[in-house]
Amino acid sequence: MHDEVPGERTPVAAYAAPSAGAALEPTTIERRPPGPHDVSIAIRYCGVCHSDVHQVHGDWGDGTFPMVPGHEIAGVVTAIGTDVTKHAVGDRVGVGVIVGSCRECAMCEEGLEQYCEDSVETYAATDTYHGGGPTHGGYSTHIVTDEHFVLRIPDSLPLEAAAPLLCAGITTYSPLKHWKAGPGKKVAVLGLGGLGHLAVKIAHAMGAEVTVLSRTLSKKDDGLGLGADHFHATDDPATFDLLAGTFDLIVCTVSSRLDVGAYLALLANGGTMVYLGITDEPLDVSVFSLLRGRASLAGSQIGGMAETQEMLDFCARHGIGADIEVVGADRLNEAFDRVRHGDVRYRFVVDASTFQS
Repeated sequence: MHDEVPGERTPVAAYAAPSAGAALEPTTIERRPPGPHDVSIAIRYCGVCHSDVHQVHGDWGDGTFPMVPGHEIAGVVTAIGTDVTKHAVGDRVGVGVIVGSCRECAMCEEGLEQYCEDSVETYAATDTYHGGGPTHGGYSTHIVTDEHFVLRIPDSLPLEAAAPLLCAGITTYSPLKHWKAGPGKKVAVLGLGGLGHLAVKIAHAMGAEVTVLSRTLSKKDDGLGLGADHFHATDDPATFDLLAGTFDLIVCTVSSRLDVGAYLALLANGGTMVYLGITDEPLDVSVFSLLRGRASLAGSQIGGMAETQEMLDFCARHGIGADIEVVGADRLNEAFDRVRHGDVRYRFVVDASTFQS
């Protein structure tokens, strides 16, 4: 299961950044021959995650180039290995942020593969379980993945709207579930973007009372339409007086530097503020802001495979998909630029059939 399989590698069309900060351009990559536990997938759609933009631009340090981004992959199974039991040809499936883990450590045994020290990310990583070559993501027409890391997409979810759930959806679902968002709980979603709009939908479906905290009121109608009960502008200092001591959970989806203490003051006693958005700047947190209300400051990243499947099934039951704008490959660089400037409501998805041209 963790060995390089002999056989010919298959060339497929893709889009890649040749170097850090470079524009994406058409290319051809090779996919490994399927092994006994592998699933071959024809990609139909791939979400454009803000982390794709960060990685391509080298915002998080050295990357692996040429880089084929994309870890919100939705498609259809075209072939399966001899020992595959979870999927069949024709199944609607997805691949998210990771495509490998050791499957033996305490984290993996607990179903928390995302925290395995030897997990392998879907792109810009070294595939230590299949020959040690670089991983390439979903900005391509096909992918081959171990069945353990392939999710079933319920029939009621359109593939294009389901694709962003493979990262943005599980990134928000996991902490909402972990900190028990539900009836009687007051949840604030800080930032209404690709992550935030799904956090609102999911928290609302879980039964929580949901408040959006956004810099201005420009997205108020959107937020209320997505299921929020309240909407407040953080540019207004009165907001922090009005909402002091209110929330059981604050889900922070923004990646900019914040006055963390000001937001911790919005927590009810014993409440938690959890970071999902990534900033490369250190957080300035006073211990007193934690002591005053037994507050917690936490972080969370995606979810394990079982939880990700649970999230997809939950979203299918509640009719939750991402609000998307579908683009062709020729508009990927435009999409990247618009993501950097927050000009999307609320997620770009690329049509993989356009990688052929």
